[in-house]
Amino acid sequence: MKPFYVYILASQKNGTLYTGSTDDISKRVWEHKQGQGAAFTRKYAVHRLVWLEPHDSRDSAKTREYQIKAWKRAWKIKLIETENPDWLDLYLKLNH
Repeated sequence: MKPFYVYILASQKNGTLYTGSTDDISKRVWEHKQGQGAAFTRKYAVHRLVWLEPHDSRDSAKTREYQIKAWKRAWKIKLIETENPDWLDLYLKLNH
């Protein structure tokens, strides 16, 4: 069964954040990087993958996506920094 993912993109460390979900994380992040993602990510150059979480179903991923989108910014930053304190672009690790 193909996993679904919830992810957070950032423009830079402590920059603009975007939360989304997908069933193909490599393809979706590549689309954001190519300017083919959401209008918001194009406008604010949000294309650094700084956090992701696998899910077993689309429903689970969507529920988590909406939960995180409702969070305060500080909570999102804490979530990112718990697993990725340097805000590295995790996309580079996806395909290696």
